[in-house]
Amino acid sequence: MAEGKRMKSIREGLDREKLHTVDEAAAAVKERAKAKFDETVEIAINLGVDPRYADQMVRGVATLPNGTGKNIRVAVFARDAKADEAKAAGADIVGAEDLMEEIQGGKMDFDRLIATPDMMPLVGRLGKQLGPRGLMPNPKVGTVTPNVAKAIEDAKGGAVQFRVEKNGIVHAGVGKASFDADKLAENIKALVGAVQKARPSGAKGTYIQKIAVSSTMGPGVKIDPQEAIGAA
Repeated sequence: MAEGKRMKSIREGLDREKLHTVDEAAAAVKERAKAKFDETVEIAINLGVDPRYADQMVRGVATLPNGTGKNIRVAVFARDAKADEAKAAGADIVGAEDLMEEIQGGKMDFDRLIATPDMMPLVGRLGKQLGPRGLMPNPKVGTVTPNVAKAIEDAKGGAVQFRVEKNGIVHAGVGKASFDADKLAENIKALVGAVQKARPSGAKGTYIQKIAVSSTMGPGVKIDPQEAIGAA
């Protein structure tokens, strides 16, 4: 009963069917984040694609101007000078065969995995471990690169990878409820803009169909897709 009253209180005054501007939605989500922890603000974007077809797959990376609010642990596959470069740039874990063995053993204490191109034959053996978690390095999102320092900086500074799920939805975190509403709005616009730019060649008709944002424990707030695209 208490939980029901809490949700009723949080939803009070919110029109669940109204299409809000990005700024309105960010303010509404922040206002309704009442949990005793710093809730993550997440976005769900429904796309007019069928990711079963290669020419309708959507994936990419968005740089959130205000960061994610999360401490991102970065692991790097590199050797010699590139390994030293990765350590100097702040990588949390750096290795080669030793790192491969840890991952094969089920130890994956990181949020992002970066690899230099020469390490991909090694990394390629880890598809069963990395693939299901969305951690496999990919040149399309900048995680297979000789410039490991820049990739580490991007990962820790607010670069968010996104990939459409089989039901045609992109989910991503866009900040924390403790962020100012205008900073949340800027992050939402950056994510929407990146998804828009990642429109695949096979997408027909309306590409971005629905957008909603919510905090971890809060209600969803709908955003007008056209307004969001225009503001991105």
